[in-house]
Amino acid sequence: MKLSIEQIKEITCGAVRIEETDFGVGFFRFTKAQEEMYKERNADFYMKCFSTSGIKLRFTTDSENIFLKGRVKKGCSRRFYSVDVTVNRTPVGHIDNFENVEIPKEYSAMSLELGDFEKNITLGAGQKEVCVYFPWGQKLELSDLSLDDGATLSAVKYDKKLLAFGDSITHGYDALRNYNKYATKLSEALECEEFNKAIGGEKFVPSLSAIKEDFTPDIITVAYGTNDWTHVDTDTFVNTCSEFFKNLCNNYPHIPVFAITPIWRVDIDKDKKMGAFENAGKHIREICAGYKNIKVINGLELFPYDAAFFSDGVIHPNDEG
Repeated sequence: MKLSIEQIKEITCGAVRIEETDFGVGFFRFTKAQEEMYKERNADFYMKCFSTSGIKLRFTTDSENIFLKGRVKKGCSRRFYSVDVTVNRTPVGHIDNFENVEIPKEYSAMSLELGDFEKNITLGAGQKEVCVYFPWGQKLELSDLSLDDGATLSAVKYDKKLLAFGDSITHGYDALRNYNKYATKLSEALECEEFNKAIGGEKFVPSLSAIKEDFTPDIITVAYGTNDWTHVDTDTFVNTCSEFFKNLCNNYPHIPVFAITPIWRVDIDKDKKMGAFENAGKHIREICAGYKNIKVINGLELFPYDAAFFSDGVIHPNDEG
């Protein structure tokens, strides 16, 4: 039983739109206005808009199988990907390009082939909840999504929505399995639909927070600062950070916002363009103190001070991280 685009739309979470493409069905996490902003801002960031971070299918079915046929295109600098299937939140199968690869301890530079895929994954007997997690770092299109003929199908919806802004860590770098990236783990723990607006390499960008979504989020998380620390001076950072939160709170004045300061990184003791690493968190706390709906979370308390939890030995968490 091949699902129609309308059935696929019904069971999709985390996409702001779904469109028919020349290949099949495409999934988008940024609005067209946000994409246009990034098209003007940075070609590399614009490409990253089309990765499918935070997008998944969630449904109940009695089908004993699911068949997926699709195409994965470049959506970031990383060259590995996975499509992950769970049944009642337990992994039952994956489609990836590293199944037969010996993964090194520091694997962020792995250069593997993208392209077309097709695979049948066994779900088991009985009624169950199925989730299909799309790649955080690549662009995915589906040409076929099929269940057993005559199988039941019912969408499982979230009552709340989480809007996640951030850089590469929120984007998902470098989880091998998509359900292990923190934004997804957080949204599922809170029973929220994840709308992921993160871009690897990004800093505070007021023009992004100025664009209001077509939905009202229940929770907003903001996690920038580590790239700002390495690339901009203090005056620039204070200005862009202030304007970002100003725009965000103008759009969502009564929505709780959690600003997460940068997590520990290996080169934390170096001075960068903004000076000491701690300056980024200090300025974020000072700026957010002026807003009643913003709570600041100390990122330095969220991550072990151990390079073994990074995929590149410096900053990007691996699955354990």
